[in-house]
Amino acid sequence: MTRIIKLLICIAGGYLVGSLNPAALFSKLKKTDLRSNGTGNLGATNTMLVLGKKAGALVMLFDIGKAAICVTLANMIFKDIYIAGLITGCFTVIGHIFPFYMKFKGGKGFGPFAGMILAFDPLIFLILLVVCVALMILCNYSVGLTWSAAVLFPIFSTIKTHDPVILILTFSISCLIMSKHFENLKKAIKGEDVKVRSTIKKLFSK
Repeated sequence: MTRIIKLLICIAGGYLVGSLNPAALFSKLKKTDLRSNGTGNLGATNTMLVLGKKAGALVMLFDIGKAAICVTLANMIFKDIYIAGLITGCFTVIGHIFPFYMKFKGGKGFGPFAGMILAFDPLIFLILLVVCVALMILCNYSVGLTWSAAVLFPIFSTIKTHDPVILILTFSISCLIMSKHFENLKKAIKGEDVKVRSTIKKLFSK
């Protein structure tokens, strides 16, 4: 099997697994259109806001897990291609955002993005988790988490590897994440986005 075929398997496999969207499934089961409620997004945060913390937690675990598993399997199967896992993870994120069976309109990709980072390097994941969650709580908007993680991931991964190929891959997928959360950033600047601290209090007071 040639390297090109192996990479095509990583791309196709990552995309297809990434396109599996549990938020869309919950939306159908609960007969509640997540696109017309809350933030209008088919992701864990909006599932939690509209359908409750249990449903949101399940969606989050699935979205993180699908990317982490894809990256891990690709690294195990294609050991001769050092970027196999990262390529697979990137396309898991892309599949989540642009699923073919939903007219290429899926979630915003942060769940699988986090799962990809976790499988790529658990230490970088833990550092980003602490730093970015702190920034989110400090600025009181979820975009503090998504944007800071997207900005810092390429920096940390390149510091560790000193690899221009990894820089290109991590920077590209991070730019996609930032672009999908750009509206959230504009809302946060205007003070119109969902407040994190009050949302946490509301969810855990139920």
